[in-house]
Amino acid sequence: MLLLAENLRFLRNELNASQQSVADALLITRGRYSKYEDGASDPPIDILLKISRYYKVSVDLLISIDLRKYKLEELLKLSDNRILLPIKTDSKGENKIEVVPFKASMGYLVGYSDPDYIENLQTMSLPFLNHGKYRAFPVEGDSMPPYKDGNFIIGQYIESLSDLKVGKTYIFITREGITYKRLEDQSSSKIKVSADNKFYQSYEIAKENLLEIWEFRCSIATEEFDRNSSELDNETIIRMFNEIKSDLSKLTS
Repeated sequence: MLLLAENLRFLRNELNASQQSVADALLITRGRYSKYEDGASDPPIDILLKISRYYKVSVDLLISIDLRKYKLEELLKLSDNRILLPIKTDSKGENKIEVVPFKASMGYLVGYSDPDYIENLQTMSLPFLNHGKYRAFPVEGDSMPPYKDGNFIIGQYIESLSDLKVGKTYIFITREGITYKRLEDQSSSKIKVSADNKFYQSYEIAKENLLEIWEFRCSIATEEFDRNSSELDNETIIRMFNEIKSDLSKLTS
């Protein structure tokens, strides 16, 4: 794990600590610790956990993120293993909003924590959005009307789960995918979300599976609304199913 080795050297130098002092804190020899920094050997899981606790940086960040690209004092403030998202501005000083493309939306699950991946996303600016970090995500499916395929939801990054509000809509980035839903309830270990389209059932997401959360701020439609659309609305569909259910009940009675 060469990235881990680079991170270990970086963290120790940032703290102005010697290899011996770190090794003493980990209850191992300096020679053994130096091999981890040199990339000559990888620490076993028990030592990796001790290293994580010593530097106050999660194992996930230690082995997957180039920590040299972040300010350590800000990184240490993150309370729940979230990855620091620097706010970027354009030449006018307006926030640059990264746009996650439709065809590559699943690739975001791999690249969301990779600064190089984020750097290569197209960006836009909206003057009325400021004082926060924003990102645009594509809408897929029909679970959150009136938003449909071709729309983009622009969300503001939520740094802490304590900032979530029941009844608000969020873009939840989980280990399984990207979903835009309304927060229905939450407990210490999970959240319950629901679709505005009542055709879909509510479901729960374990908090440990949450990677990022973005609160709805605005949306962009890429197609003109067709008021003459022949598509059935949700209430009509539900009413039709209820009528069919009633008719079937009469036939079997």
